[in-house]
Amino acid sequence: MTDESRLDPAVVSALYLEHGEQLHRFLHGVLRDPQLAHDVLQATFMKAVQVGHTAQEETRKAWLFRVAYHEAMAVRRRQGVDGRAMQKIAASRNNTASAGDEPAIRFETVERVRDAIAQLPAAQRQVLRMRIYEEKTFAVIAEELGIPLGTALARMRAAQEKLRKHLAGEQPTD
Repeated sequence: MTDESRLDPAVVSALYLEHGEQLHRFLHGVLRDPQLAHDVLQATFMKAVQVGHTAQEETRKAWLFRVAYHEAMAVRRRQGVDGRAMQKIAASRNNTASAGDEPAIRFETVERVRDAIAQLPAAQRQVLRMRIYEEKTFAVIAEELGIPLGTALARMRAAQEKLRKHLAGEQPTD
């Protein structure tokens, strides 16, 4: 992407100063999680840098809110899929476990997760570790790895899908 096809960083900065707090409150209301709201706010302004030049100047505020809403809905969809998969795994474990087996099952589960993470491609494993263990935002991960934000998000999504399939006993597809 060339610099001509990006929104001027000074304009994005001004938009953030003018609308950032209001957007964050909106996203917090939609997502009910301040950290997720912050991540989606970052993704919204990254998108503003990348494709904000296509929005008309007089409609940029509405454009930002629309982008933020769509980003938030994408996060909620991913959470729903991931959450349902984890509930199924937990339910299957709970149905077969007795109280005395709990420490052994916990150890086995931790080992299965470690094994599944170790089988991920290096790029996906790196993004997953930075996000989960180092608690970095996707914007920070993208910056530190020198990759676009969308690539960091895609790697995380692919890693989560492979982990879900591996832990559910399915064969992951590449």
